[in-house]
Amino acid sequence: MNKIERALISVSKKDEITTFARELKRFHIEILSTGGTARLLKESGIEVTEISEYIQSPELLGGRVKTLHPKIHAGILAMRDNKTHREESKQHGIKQIDLVIVNLYPFEDVIENDHVDLREAIENIDIGGPTMLRAAAKNYKYVTVVVDLEDYRTVLNELKENKGHITVETNFRLALKAFSDVARYDGAISNYLSSIDEDGERTKFPSNLTLHFEKKMGLRYGENPHQDGSFYIEKGIGEPCVSNSIQIQGKELSLNNIFDTDAAFETVKEFSETACVIVKHKNPCGVATAENPFLAFAKAKECDPESSFGGIVAFNTEVDEATASELSGMFLEVVLAPSYTEGAISTLSTKKNLRVMKTPPLNNSRKEGLDHKKVVGGLLVQDRDLSADEDFKNFKVETKRQPTDEEMQALKFAWKVCKHVKSNAIIFARDGQTIGIGAGQMSRIDSVKLASMKANITTNGSVLASDAFFPFRDGIDEAAKSGITAIVQPGGSIRDQETIAAADEHGIAMVFTGVRHFRH
Repeated sequence: MNKIERALISVSKKDEITTFARELKRFHIEILSTGGTARLLKESGIEVTEISEYIQSPELLGGRVKTLHPKIHAGILAMRDNKTHREESKQHGIKQIDLVIVNLYPFEDVIENDHVDLREAIENIDIGGPTMLRAAAKNYKYVTVVVDLEDYRTVLNELKENKGHITVETNFRLALKAFSDVARYDGAISNYLSSIDEDGERTKFPSNLTLHFEKKMGLRYGENPHQDGSFYIEKGIGEPCVSNSIQIQGKELSLNNIFDTDAAFETVKEFSETACVIVKHKNPCGVATAENPFLAFAKAKECDPESSFGGIVAFNTEVDEATASELSGMFLEVVLAPSYTEGAISTLSTKKNLRVMKTPPLNNSRKEGLDHKKVVGGLLVQDRDLSADEDFKNFKVETKRQPTDEEMQALKFAWKVCKHVKSNAIIFARDGQTIGIGAGQMSRIDSVKLASMKANITTNGSVLASDAFFPFRDGIDEAAKSGITAIVQPGGSIRDQETIAAADEHGIAMVFTGVRHFRH
């Protein structure tokens, strides 16, 4: 264990730092600090030695150079059990620094503004901070490094338990955090600078892309039991998603559970009204809206009861005891919702292996960003496909018959579901309920036939959503056989007039959105 006698504090995020520093003083720890941090601590009545006073050199170049000095870095990097290091430190008046508390200039926050200019961005690149963090982390056997506010309490608790000492095991864990933080920070700088084009404009896709993810958990296994797997997440993601959800009961998650739960939750997030989505192998097999979660689940399950067995169920509203009782009556892999009543938790707890997950509160906002798809030896990067309601702002009715208000509501519902089904995707829907789902077929007409075949209740009077255009009229003819009364599709085929004529022949109303939603 290492005795903490001297700390260096230099932080841009000053939340809780005065409380932390005051607690450090209780252990008679000397504090060195820089500029604004030192002023804040002094104003709070905490005794501090300013870095410039200690190194006998003022801050230079408008504050660009503060901590880049041998007395600072030698004090951090000195190995305490090395005789030469001890002698040199004594010869040059270098004090050992045992605790380094640093968080970096807010570069990532600054570049969140798309209109930030290059000069401002560069001025927010920290130099001394990463250098101190790397030095302290490298010398973890003797130095404690803190980069995360959450670790203030960790350090204080250990100082209390060990009478002013910190264990090497804790130092190692904190050092890993520091190296990871610096790596993420450098990655953000590289991504930003390599996104600036020859004209000085910021582009969407940088020429060099560095990604940073943190391990959230090990997985039960990968896609198959002979494959190991782990789940990594982005740091600080604000949008409610599977990555920032918590598991409150059940078996360990597998990779497929994460895939399917993500598919279910992203689909249910499409709806502002109470909705339930059941997913099997990344495809919805039942989606419904209703007045309450109990009815929504019943309607979603009715679409395909057989496929719902062993599925993933997601809600966008609180699950009550009545709904939990229905869920407990069948085999499911995962249930996901933003909240549960106490009665629901009690009921679901009787199914020990059922994975029950809780999401952050839904706010009906979906963050724009990039979607990544891994291939062997490479990465495909694209915009997230977020539009759905927006697709109906400029829609066109191409047929002689206009859709009724009821049909239009059903078309909008089916369209939201369709974009989450693997291409080629066909959805039959009616009254806020999927009736039949045709997913992942190599030809569109086969998807229409599959949706009809999978339907558990009558398809008469249903509407149809297609994720891409119909290349031939045969898909429309097949839909008519199933009693489809209205269709929504992107349009854009060279044979659009043939499909429009087919719809007119069958008395089907057809809407073109002009937007395609392939999902591979």
